[in-house]
Amino acid sequence: MSFNHKLGRCGVYCGQCRSYTEEMVNAAKQFKEWVEQDYSWLNDVEESFDYENFLKGIDWFIDSKCPGCRNSSIIWCEVKKCEKIQKDIIDNCLVCEEFPKCAHTEYQRNRYSYLLTHLDYIKKNGLEKYLEEEEKKAEEGVRIQDIRDY
Repeated sequence: MSFNHKLGRCGVYCGQCRSYTEEMVNAAKQFKEWVEQDYSWLNDVEESFDYENFLKGIDWFIDSKCPGCRNSSIIWCEVKKCEKIQKDIIDNCLVCEEFPKCAHTEYQRNRYSYLLTHLDYIKKNGLEKYLEEEEKKAEEGVRIQDIRDY
Protein backbone atom coordinates (compact mmCIF):
# COMPACT_ATOMS: atom_id res chain seq x y z
CA MET A 1 0.00 0.00 0.00
CA SER A 2 1.38 3.38 -0.97
CA PHE A 3 1.31 6.24 1.48
CA ASN A 4 2.62 8.65 -1.15
CA HIS A 5 -0.53 10.80 -0.87
CA LYS A 6 0.62 11.69 2.66
CA LEU A 7 4.06 12.78 1.50
CA GLY A 8 4.35 16.49 0.87
CA ARG A 9 6.01 17.61 -2.31
CA CYS A 10 8.86 18.89 -0.13
CA GLY A 11 9.43 15.48 1.46
CA VAL A 12 7.78 16.12 4.82
CA TYR A 13 5.53 13.19 5.73
CA CYS A 14 2.20 14.92 6.32
CA GLY A 15 0.77 11.77 7.88
CA GLN A 16 2.71 12.83 10.99
CA CYS A 17 1.12 16.28 11.19
CA ARG A 18 -1.77 17.02 13.55
CA SER A 19 -3.26 19.58 11.19
CA TYR A 20 -3.17 17.30 8.16
CA THR A 21 -4.54 14.23 9.96
CA GLU A 22 -7.34 16.25 11.58
CA GLU A 23 -6.14 15.49 15.12
CA MET A 24 -6.17 19.22 15.83
CA VAL A 25 -9.62 19.66 14.29
CA ASN A 26 -11.02 16.81 16.36
CA ALA A 27 -9.37 18.05 19.55
CA ALA A 28 -10.75 21.56 18.94
CA LYS A 29 -14.25 20.16 18.35
CA GLN A 30 -14.06 18.18 21.60
CA PHE A 31 -12.70 21.17 23.48
CA LYS A 32 -15.43 23.45 22.14
CA GLU A 33 -18.07 20.95 23.16
CA TRP A 34 -16.67 20.85 26.71
CA VAL A 35 -16.40 24.64 26.88
CA GLU A 36 -20.00 25.06 25.75
CA GLN A 37 -21.21 22.39 28.19
CA ASP A 38 -19.17 23.39 31.22
CA TYR A 39 -18.26 27.07 30.82
CA SER A 40 -21.14 28.75 29.01
CA TRP A 41 -21.85 30.61 32.25
CA LEU A 42 -18.71 32.68 31.54
CA ASN A 43 -20.64 34.51 28.85
CA ASP A 44 -23.06 35.88 31.46
CA VAL A 45 -20.86 36.61 34.47
CA GLU A 46 -17.26 37.15 33.46
CA GLU A 47 -16.72 40.63 32.03
CA SER A 48 -12.94 40.25 31.67
CA PHE A 49 -13.32 37.21 29.40
CA ASP A 50 -14.65 37.48 25.85
CA TYR A 51 -16.47 34.16 25.65
CA GLU A 52 -17.86 34.61 22.14
CA ASN A 53 -14.48 35.63 20.73
CA PHE A 54 -12.90 32.66 22.49
CA LEU A 55 -15.34 30.33 20.74
CA LYS A 56 -14.49 32.00 17.42
CA GLY A 57 -10.85 31.23 18.13
CA ILE A 58 -11.67 27.56 18.67
CA ASP A 59 -13.72 27.61 15.44
CA TRP A 60 -10.63 28.85 13.62
CA PHE A 61 -8.84 25.63 14.60
CA ILE A 62 -11.86 23.55 13.63
CA ASP A 63 -11.88 25.15 10.17
CA SER A 64 -8.11 25.08 9.67
CA LYS A 65 -7.35 21.54 8.52
CA CYS A 66 -4.32 21.53 6.26
CA PRO A 67 -5.28 20.11 2.87
CA GLY A 68 -1.69 19.23 2.10
CA CYS A 69 0.15 20.65 -0.85
CA ARG A 70 -0.95 17.82 -3.12
CA ASN A 71 -4.60 18.77 -2.62
CA SER A 72 -4.21 22.50 -2.98
CA SER A 73 -3.59 24.66 -6.01
CA ILE A 74 -2.43 27.52 -3.79
CA ILE A 75 1.33 28.05 -3.96
CA TRP A 76 2.26 29.00 -0.39
CA CYS A 77 5.57 27.16 -0.37
CA GLU A 78 8.79 27.71 -2.33
CA VAL A 79 8.84 24.03 -3.26
CA LYS A 80 5.70 24.41 -5.36
CA LYS A 81 7.52 27.07 -7.37
CA CYS A 82 10.10 24.51 -8.49
CA GLU A 83 9.86 23.72 -12.19
CA LYS A 84 10.51 20.01 -11.57
CA ILE A 85 7.57 19.88 -9.15
CA GLN A 86 5.28 22.01 -11.33
CA LYS A 87 5.93 19.87 -14.38
CA ASP A 88 5.79 16.60 -12.39
CA ILE A 89 9.34 15.74 -13.42
CA ILE A 90 9.78 14.59 -9.82
CA ASP A 91 7.13 13.61 -7.31
CA ASN A 92 8.84 15.10 -4.27
CA CYS A 93 12.09 16.72 -3.26
CA LEU A 94 13.46 13.63 -1.52
CA VAL A 95 13.99 11.98 -4.89
CA CYS A 96 15.80 15.00 -6.30
CA GLU A 97 19.58 15.10 -6.12
CA GLU A 98 19.45 18.89 -5.72
CA PHE A 99 17.51 18.73 -2.41
CA PRO A 100 20.55 19.31 -0.13
CA LYS A 101 21.40 22.60 -1.86
CA CYS A 102 18.24 23.69 -3.67
CA ALA A 103 17.02 27.21 -2.93
CA HIS A 104 13.42 25.95 -2.97
CA THR A 105 14.07 23.56 -0.05
CA GLU A 106 15.98 25.89 2.28
CA TYR A 107 12.99 26.19 4.64
CA GLN A 108 12.57 22.40 4.82
CA ARG A 109 16.28 21.83 5.45
CA ASN A 110 16.23 24.38 8.28
CA ARG A 111 12.95 23.37 9.90
CA TYR A 112 13.01 19.63 9.12
CA SER A 113 16.74 18.91 9.00
CA TYR A 114 16.03 15.23 9.70
CA LEU A 115 15.02 15.01 6.02
CA LEU A 116 18.70 15.14 5.09
CA THR A 117 19.31 11.85 6.90
CA HIS A 118 16.20 10.37 5.30
CA LEU A 119 17.81 10.82 1.88
CA ASP A 120 20.33 8.07 2.64
CA TYR A 121 17.58 5.74 3.84
CA ILE A 122 15.63 6.27 0.62
CA LYS A 123 18.72 5.62 -1.52
CA LYS A 124 19.37 2.34 0.32
CA ASN A 125 15.80 1.09 0.80
CA GLY A 126 13.64 2.89 -1.74
CA LEU A 127 10.83 5.39 -1.41
CA GLU A 128 8.07 2.83 -0.79
CA LYS A 129 9.92 1.31 2.21
CA TYR A 130 10.58 4.82 3.50
CA LEU A 131 6.88 5.67 3.27
CA GLU A 132 5.97 2.47 5.11
CA GLU A 133 8.40 3.39 7.90
CA GLU A 134 7.08 6.94 8.17
CA GLU A 135 3.49 5.64 8.33
CA LYS A 136 4.51 3.19 11.05
CA LYS A 137 6.05 6.08 13.01
CA ALA A 138 2.82 8.06 12.56
CA GLU A 139 0.79 5.14 13.90
CA GLU A 140 3.15 5.01 16.89
CA GLY A 141 2.44 8.69 17.61
CA VAL A 142 5.43 10.46 16.04
CA ARG A 143 4.41 13.97 14.98
CA ILE A 144 6.46 16.39 12.92
CA GLN A 145 5.66 19.04 15.52
CA ASP A 146 7.78 16.98 17.95
CA ILE A 147 10.73 16.26 15.67
CA ARG A 148 11.12 19.47 13.69
CA ASP A 149 13.95 21.80 14.56
CA TYR A 150 11.77 24.61 15.98
